[in-house]
Amino acid sequence: MIKTVTKTFAQLTTQELYDILQLRSQVFVVEQDCVYQDLDGKDQKALHVIGFKEDKIVAYTRIFKPGLYFDEASIGRVVVAENQRKYKYGYTIMEASIAAIKESYNEATIKISAQCYLKKFYNNLGFTEIGAEYLEDGIPHIAMLKN
Repeated sequence: MIKTVTKTFAQLTTQELYDILQLRSQVFVVEQDCVYQDLDGKDQKALHVIGFKEDKIVAYTRIFKPGLYFDEASIGRVVVAENQRKYKYGYTIMEASIAAIKESYNEATIKISAQCYLKKFYNNLGFTEIGAEYLEDGIPHIAMLKN
């Protein structure tokens, strides 16, 4: 079981920020073999949903209010440490992120840019595909919406 916490950028400790960036780099750059600029200047505007297991960050997302990333509220940088995926923490961190959007922004409509191989995972959370697939940083993605 993981404990989820939502923080603003200013509320993150230096260690938490380091651990989040390390996890994102481990999965999105190293594991997925994708060279891209993770530090995009948007973390400061996001709320950070962090999944802790025994005081270690094992899951993470960042969320945005409507108009900051998409016209709708959004969730991005969804990541779970590779050795923790068997516990289905992806669902836990996403459910916490959906709840945080509702609580923080009073929004139910959420848009994401999902890696195509994860469509079924997001379908299970109530997201549906919109539009055609596209490449983002060389990886097939699709826009998905939850109302």
